[in-house]
Amino acid sequence: MKPNRKRSIFFSIAMVVYIAVVAYLLFANFEKLSSVPRLFLGIPTDKVVHFCMFFPFPILAYLAYDRLTDTPLKALAALVSICAIGAIFAGLTEIGQSLLPYRTQDISDFRADCIAICIAGLLTFIIDVSKMRKEK
Repeated sequence: MKPNRKRSIFFSIAMVVYIAVVAYLLFANFEKLSSVPRLFLGIPTDKVVHFCMFFPFPILAYLAYDRLTDTPLKALAALVSICAIGAIFAGLTEIGQSLLPYRTQDISDFRADCIAICIAGLLTFIIDVSKMRKEK
């Protein structure tokens, strides 16, 4: 199946917009907002927010660069690369937050980010490989 160039361009732009929005959410000063509940289903709310922010990362990356994953081995290489890049992005954002007077660095936030990236990456990989098998 031939990749759709317009679709790849659309998802590449969506990926850039997504990164900009996540960066804003992670570095903006939200101290003047009203407080939110500390727990959501027994999980700290800020960890749920971090999970939700980073879950789309591998999905958008796969959609932006799906023309590179035409075999299961290439899809696995893409999965490893995308998850590594996502983890680096998450780590850099935590380091950046530690440099701001109104934000804090938290290894638990980084852990939530990486869990989201790995789960979404694995799900995307499984869907990508099953799609390849159906096309054969």
